[in-house]
Amino acid sequence: MGHGHDEVSAVLGRALGGTVVGLRPLSGGASRITSSFDLAVADGTEKPLILQQDRGDRTVPSGRVQIEAALLEAARAAGVPVARVVVAGGTSGLPPGWLVVDRLEGETIPRKILRDPEWSGARAALTAQCGQALAAIHSIDPAAIDGLPPRDPLADPIPYLDGLGEVRPALELGVRWLEAHRGPSAARVTVHGDFRNGNLLVGPDGLRAVLDWELAHAGDPAEDIGWLCARAWRFGGPGRVGGFGDLPALLESYAAAGGDPIDPHRVTWWEAYAAVKWAVICALQASAHLSGATRSVELAAIGRRVCESEWDLFTLLGLAPAVPDPTPAAGSASPSPVMAPFGRPTAADLVEAVREYLERDVMAGSEGGARFAALVARNALQTVERQLELGAAIAQAHVRRLASLGFDDDAALAMAIRSGTFDDDWRDLGVALATSARDQLLVANPSYLEDATT
Repeated sequence: MGHGHDEVSAVLGRALGGTVVGLRPLSGGASRITSSFDLAVADGTEKPLILQQDRGDRTVPSGRVQIEAALLEAARAAGVPVARVVVAGGTSGLPPGWLVVDRLEGETIPRKILRDPEWSGARAALTAQCGQALAAIHSIDPAAIDGLPPRDPLADPIPYLDGLGEVRPALELGVRWLEAHRGPSAARVTVHGDFRNGNLLVGPDGLRAVLDWELAHAGDPAEDIGWLCARAWRFGGPGRVGGFGDLPALLESYAAAGGDPIDPHRVTWWEAYAAVKWAVICALQASAHLSGATRSVELAAIGRRVCESEWDLFTLLGLAPAVPDPTPAAGSASPSPVMAPFGRPTAADLVEAVREYLERDVMAGSEGGARFAALVARNALQTVERQLELGAAIAQAHVRRLASLGFDDDAALAMAIRSGTFDDDWRDLGVALATSARDQLLVANPSYLEDATT
């Protein structure tokens, strides 16, 4: 961020003509830091406001804040529920990467919205409201937003993986499938780019604001719908749409609000794309920890979620094997024996002790962000425990699958997929890679396999 708490308050106060009260961070996303504050002005009133700051690490292109401010104003004029822009960076003394908007009241935590009784009315209204909001967003002429970038969805995944040094044959296959099944180009509209549960501010009556516009671009309107339907954004809810609704109802409300009719098959293509995209984002976020740029147990843990999206991809393509096989690598090795000179407690014993400490002492005595971090750490240790138990067997099964396909390692297989070796018949390959994703989930998050519906 480059600015301390007091300096940020002083800069905001000068730019906005008042005194900043209660500045506190709300979240720190991959590209933005969001903070809440009140602005005390001369007449004695206080205005509730939100500050968003680019991290300054080039994850957000220069000039993006001005584009986002223009988008918010255009969206408001089109009837999209959004926060009012107070001032955008680069004007009135604010640094270029800063944006100040009104603070609206509501809930954004998906699991609360999807489960708590107080949000039952909101859940009933959200599907239609999302359809209406998306139709309004897509009515904005992208040419009217100076600098709004066009985006080819398939331009990014593989170059990002190459840049990270990640070898993921499943994602290579996903990109090849997407290229082969891409439909005719749709009319380009303004696309939000991250329209999902978690970026929707919800009140008891439903949708109050659409948040986080930094990924907006010109593209296919079905992209926003497919992203909203992606399993990653259902948070365990039963509805295909954000965990709360069904696709026919969403498309009906979208068309009734003026959106062009969208074929459900196009939505499925974009859901498959969303699975690939989210997998790459998980790898990118984990790389921030692994590189040392942002050391974080949450970022480290999210790297093991790549296999969730790979499983989602193969489920969408109809290639997922039966779930769960309690012994996916049957006939293979037992856990690694205790090796001299370490003795006991073994590595598994130590991991278990730390996990129990987090559960019994840290989580029970913490709340808010501290409790969440302890929960993430506990889950990471559970992953390690399962890998100590199952890892050797799963690794041997993976080697056998590679050999059955004629390859010695994942890198050689990935290059063969990229070169088109399997383009004429990828079913056997897909089943093998889906089985690998399943086995990884048995270590990373076995509960994800309990509901294989899409």
